[in-house]
Amino acid sequence: MIQQGDYGRKCMAKMKSGDISTDREKDELREIHVTLDFTPNALASLLYRQGDTIVLVCVTKAPSLPRWFPRNSSRGWVHAEYSLLPGSTDSRFRRERGGAKGRTMEIERLVARSLRGAVDLEALGPVALTVDCDILNADGGTRCASITAANIALRLAVRRLIASGDCLPIEIRPTKEEISNGWTAPELSPEERANHESAVMMNDVAAVSVGMVNGSVMTDLDYILDSNADVDMNVVMTSDGGFVEVQGTGEEATYTRDELDSLINAATIGIEELHRIQTETLDGVN
Repeated sequence: MIQQGDYGRKCMAKMKSGDISTDREKDELREIHVTLDFTPNALASLLYRQGDTIVLVCVTKAPSLPRWFPRNSSRGWVHAEYSLLPGSTDSRFRRERGGAKGRTMEIERLVARSLRGAVDLEALGPVALTVDCDILNADGGTRCASITAANIALRLAVRRLIASGDCLPIEIRPTKEEISNGWTAPELSPEERANHESAVMMNDVAAVSVGMVNGSVMTDLDYILDSNADVDMNVVMTSDGGFVEVQGTGEEATYTRDELDSLINAATIGIEELHRIQTETLDGVN
């Protein structure tokens, strides 16, 4: 577990160091802890800790679809927002009061795009969900941790919408006339709920950072490892093996095709473990 007082020592400004030490194996993820329903007001929420990177994720249901949606649309929408809180880094991160800019906007779009890659919006139905990812402490891999955590919270939110009758298979959704006449949502059996959840969220999505550090491929880079990586890469994948994004940069050097393949292979193994953790976290949870 993360102990009080650790953060200030670990989340230092970026610096190069010839001595990169870690108590993890090169292909080992940082320790992960998930606390579900961390806040009481959201449809679904969780506190996600991956090493010393800590993310608060909340999913809320909007009262209506976005204004730009077609009228009487049968499709839903998933939007995401991302924010580094002021105390999440070694020097205070100023709030972006005028709206997301630059890096923040890029990450928001990536998180939302990644989540929509795992969701069938037609099966979701005319429901708009917002997934907020707030970084409480940043120690590398914040966008990857946000995607992995957001997927858990989104699946839990969908599960609860199905249970409440707000997300139903298209063949039993009410018409406006039925709603105005006092329509009552049918109660689905556990099997029907599970089947519809699988239809809405066809896959899970997770992300991990990998890099070439001192000539070796390493998985799940913390801040110091990322700072010293010659090559770093973020990989986002769905649980059926599809890629949402592969973003790799030669920070200090070019890299070969063999090294690229090694990085992607390492990321694939790490993401498979993240998918296992996602599934295990929500096993039996309603």
